[in-house]
Amino acid sequence: MTQIYDRVALIGLGLIASSMSHAMRRAGLAGEIVGYAKSSETRQTAREIGLCDVVYDTAAEAVEGADLVVLCVPVGAMDAVAAEIGPVLMAGATVSDVGSVKRAVVEAVAPHIPEGVHFIPAHPLAGTEHSGPRSGFAELFENRYCIIVPPEGADRTAVDRLAALWRGMGALIEEMDAEHHDLVLAVTSHTPHLIAYTMVGVADDLSRVTDSEVIKFSAAGFRDFTRIAASDPVMWRDVFLNNKEATLEILGRFTEELFALQRAIRQGDGDHLHAYFTRTRSIRRGIIEAGQDTDAPNFGRASVKKQ
Repeated sequence: MTQIYDRVALIGLGLIASSMSHAMRRAGLAGEIVGYAKSSETRQTAREIGLCDVVYDTAAEAVEGADLVVLCVPVGAMDAVAAEIGPVLMAGATVSDVGSVKRAVVEAVAPHIPEGVHFIPAHPLAGTEHSGPRSGFAELFENRYCIIVPPEGADRTAVDRLAALWRGMGALIEEMDAEHHDLVLAVTSHTPHLIAYTMVGVADDLSRVTDSEVIKFSAAGFRDFTRIAASDPVMWRDVFLNNKEATLEILGRFTEELFALQRAIRQGDGDHLHAYFTRTRSIRRGIIEAGQDTDAPNFGRASVKKQ
């Protein structure tokens, strides 16, 4: 693979940044990879495991001379970080991000980007329930979509260069505007996470009554809610606060569907339930056909061996 950037600065060194570092190194996409994290403990860990060529103690130091800067911090921290790095960004550099919402990121970051620097937001649709610099792995983005959200009038060469980097890390590329991105993600990610958090919260109350039977029998479906609900609480707090309108819209539609199902169950309307479940089952088939999951038993997971 051809080197695409000379010096990449990763601001924030959690799961996504650490996976980017591994993936870029594996494919030879960057001449040098440097990083910064707010926590001194995280910086120390990153140094110990050799995650970056250099780990700096400030974001401003990290971005100096970088032709690509990727903001891998929670959405709520974007404004402060962008304000710090803006004055020292190199002319001609590209600033991107990996945030799960896009309109709020554009509003927070764009005002701090100087003339002559390209701001191209992006969002890799990949992750696990783990976080921190030790959690990354090079294969995270393989066959997963990365949505690139070029602002109006964005430099096409800079957009294509960023897309080439993500393709080099194994990702599939789509482009869309910020508003549409936030609505799509409210359906596919944000609202499902909120529902998972709610279901696990309800079960936590129940488990106190049932002597933890909820935990014992979790393989019946609850387990998969807990995997989603184990995601980084800071990141998801910021997602919901910064994609409020779209999430509330989808949550309203979800509530209407839930009431319709409640009515069907109460009235014994088996035809409605069967038709509904048949329609939703086809969505699952589409996800498998698109290569975004496998049809292997046990929800696409390897079986757990008893010790």
